[in-house]
Amino acid sequence: MNAKPELLTTARSMEELVRLIDVGADAFVLGESKFGLRVAGEFELDVMAEAVRIAHPRGVRIYAAINNLVDNETVGELPDYIKGLAAAGVDAVVFGDPAVLMAVREAAPGMKLHWNTEMTSTNYATANFWGRKGATRVVLARELNMEQVIGTKANTSLEVEVQVHGMTNIYHSKRSLVNSYLDYREQSGIAGNLSSELETDKDRGLYLIETERQNERYPIYEDANGTHIMSSDDICMLENLHELMEVGIDSLKIEGFMKSIEYNETVVRAYRKVIDNYIADPAAYRFDEQLLEQIQAIQDPERELSFGFFYKEQVY
Repeated sequence: MNAKPELLTTARSMEELVRLIDVGADAFVLGESKFGLRVAGEFELDVMAEAVRIAHPRGVRIYAAINNLVDNETVGELPDYIKGLAAAGVDAVVFGDPAVLMAVREAAPGMKLHWNTEMTSTNYATANFWGRKGATRVVLARELNMEQVIGTKANTSLEVEVQVHGMTNIYHSKRSLVNSYLDYREQSGIAGNLSSELETDKDRGLYLIETERQNERYPIYEDANGTHIMSSDDICMLENLHELMEVGIDSLKIEGFMKSIEYNETVVRAYRKVIDNYIADPAAYRFDEQLLEQIQAIQDPERELSFGFFYKEQVY
């Protein structure tokens, strides 16, 4: 019998965390923007500790995102922050920078490490390198196709995490590109002050459109970490989730970033049902179309549900 994979997601508040636990989430990636990049909500140490107190009695795990770009100032703050996470009872740290790994070794040597470098975790050999350094999980790049995902799983002893739903980041700059552009317009006397018409935080709906693809909108926002451009569609592997379970993928992630609580509840509930139905009897499993229809009913009509790169032959 196949082992049941972890259903991993995000939360922007304690309310959302509780509601998503209630509909079947097994684990959460939480953090604060000083240390984590594109976190759904701000979970400082005291709030993180409260999340652990709520989650652990129900068998739910809490992972801390320390995947930001680490500068010299942040390096000096890492040991105390990691000690705080360990004291709070956090189950693992999500990292990409070796500075985080070294700080965990010093401050909390028993803490599990999940290696996640966004777009460069693309092969099993590099994953195994980080495994020898202490990582227990590899978070695969969203640009890998199914064959590459299966190949990595077959050639590593690390846990393998794959994103199966939600938007992805396609561009990041530490520069404030939007505000710089607005300043240029104002200084140049260009008619129409966009800064008074548009907000740049992630809840205000600012987006980019390519000249050649007028029907695709790429959400863009700025925060303390710079400018972020997100994908124009949402990954949705619900219908084909069994293919990932068949090969033993350990963690299936729903990215709830920039989505409403109600939307994320519906999605987590649907994926929970598919996982449980498949694990109960893989040979007799049949996909329930109604679960996908429930997501489609609340999906933003301007954001297509797609398989992402899972069935594309060439991704680079």
